[in-house]
Amino acid sequence: MFRIPRTDNAATTILIRLMVGLVFFTEFLQKFILPELQGAGRFAIIGLPTPNFLGTWVGSFEAVCGLLVLMGLLTRVASIPLLIIKLVAIFTTKAEILANKGVWDLLHESRTDWAMLLGSLFLIIKGGGRWSVDRQLTPPQYARL
Repeated sequence: MFRIPRTDNAATTILIRLMVGLVFFTEFLQKFILPELQGAGRFAIIGLPTPNFLGTWVGSFEAVCGLLVLMGLLTRVASIPLLIIKLVAIFTTKAEILANKGVWDLLHESRTDWAMLLGSLFLIIKGGGRWSVDRQLTPPQYARL
């Protein structure tokens, strides 16, 4: 019952939460403010089906999960869709760069994707840390030090 919100007492986890949460939340904003560039239009260009639906759907996950990560509420659960979003983004947008421009351009163009992917994975493993709602929900006998 208390395993999902369980977290350690690390104070520095907030830095990863701020990075991951803010980047995903601002990506959501861009999908709705600039849909032709960052939302449905971008999904159409890379050939994903139903780009209007996907733009809204992915943007909604980025908004909700980004806010949950920022608060540190259900951090592990909220980080799973964010990890999946980044995996899909890497495979759908970076394979062409690798094929056409090589590994160095791929590494340069995907640096934010990798940071978000690994940041999300970190949060899935560690939880929300000391300054999180998860920490407040975890009874002391279940908290990891």
